[in-house]
Amino acid sequence: MKKSFGVLAVLLVLASLIGSKYSLAASPSLLKAKKEAEAKGYLFETSHDAIVDKAKKQGRLRVTVNLEPKTLVHLAKVFREKYPFVDAYVEESTGVDTSERFFLELQAGRANWDIARINLDTNPGHLKHAKKVDLLEMAGHGVLKIPIKMIDPRNRNVLATSSHAGVAAFNRCVLEPSRVPNRWEDFLKPEFKGRKFAAEIRPLNHAPMAAGAGEEWLVSYAKRIAAQQPIWFRGHTRALMAMTAGEIALHSLTNYNSVMTVIQKDPQGCLQVKPIDPIPVRLSVFQMVLENATNPHAGILWLEFMASPAAQRILDDELFKSSIYAHGSALEELVRGKKVWVLDWDHFEKSERWVQMAVEAFGFPTAERN
Repeated sequence: MKKSFGVLAVLLVLASLIGSKYSLAASPSLLKAKKEAEAKGYLFETSHDAIVDKAKKQGRLRVTVNLEPKTLVHLAKVFREKYPFVDAYVEESTGVDTSERFFLELQAGRANWDIARINLDTNPGHLKHAKKVDLLEMAGHGVLKIPIKMIDPRNRNVLATSSHAGVAAFNRCVLEPSRVPNRWEDFLKPEFKGRKFAAEIRPLNHAPMAAGAGEEWLVSYAKRIAAQQPIWFRGHTRALMAMTAGEIALHSLTNYNSVMTVIQKDPQGCLQVKPIDPIPVRLSVFQMVLENATNPHAGILWLEFMASPAAQRILDDELFKSSIYAHGSALEELVRGKKVWVLDWDHFEKSERWVQMAVEAFGFPTAERN
C-alpha cells in the first residue's frame, strides 16, 4: 500500500512539473482552440515552451525574405542570441525576377527554406505553399507574443512585419513650413499649380486612399493632381535628392522610409516629413512558414521574433520600416492618434488595380528630366 502511495506521489509531482512547464495547456479554451485548429489542418501548440522544445530538436533555420542584407544579418544575430540552439541562416530575396523564380521553385518543390517572403498583391499563389500554422489563434491565446493585426485573419498563417506610410515632404530652406499643405486636398489649391510639387508616377501610396476613401475619390483626386501639372518622377529617392538640392520644394506623396533615409544624408537639415491625416499605409514584408519546411517550429519562433520590440527596433533604426501594429515602433508612433487609410489583408487583391486606376487618371505621365 505504501509502495502504491509512493508511486502515486511521484506521478503527481511529475504531473505538477509538466503542468508548470506547459501551464497554458490546462486552459479549456486553449484546448478547444487547438482541437478546432487541428480539425482544419492547422499546426497548433498549446504553450511557448512546447514550440521552443521542438525548435531545439530541429536546431536549424533557413530564411529568405525581402529585406536588405545588412538588416537581415543584424536580425539573425539578435535572433541567435535569443535562441542560441537554432543555427539560423538568412538570405535576401528582392526584386520581381527573384520573386517569380522563387515561385517556380515553390511549384516544383525545390524551395529549400523554412521561412519565405510572400507577395500578396502581385502573386497570391504563394499562399498555396504556406504551412497551415495557426499564428492567429496561438497569438490570441497568448502562446505567441504577436500583435493580432500583424497576422492575416483569413489564412491565419501569414505575418506582415513592416508597414509603408505615405507622407508629404518639403524643403524647409525653400518653403515656409506654414505653407505646406495640411490636407491632401490642399495640393489642389491654385498656388500649387504649375510644377510646384513632385508626384510619383507609380502611385503605390494611392492604393490605401482607395481602401479608405473609395475608388471614386481616388480617381477624382488623381485627376485633379495631374491637372496641377506637378513635376513627375519615377522613384522616391531621386525626387527627394532633388529636394535636398533645393530644386524642388514639395513632394505630394512619398514613402516615410524614403524620406527618413534621405534626411540622414542631408547635411543642411532642410528636408522634412509632413504626415497628413488620414495617413495612407500599406502593410509589407510578408513572411510565412513554408509547407515543406524542415524546421517549422524554429520558423514559428522567427515569426514571433520579427514582431518583437527588438526586431521592430532594428527595422526602425536601419530601414524605417516597422509595423504600425507594433506598439512603440516609429511607425506606430507616427500614426498614433491619427486617422489611417490602411491597405490591409482585405484589399491586396485590389491593390494593383487601384494603382493602375490612379495611373490612368494621371493620364499616363512620363518621367521628366530636371
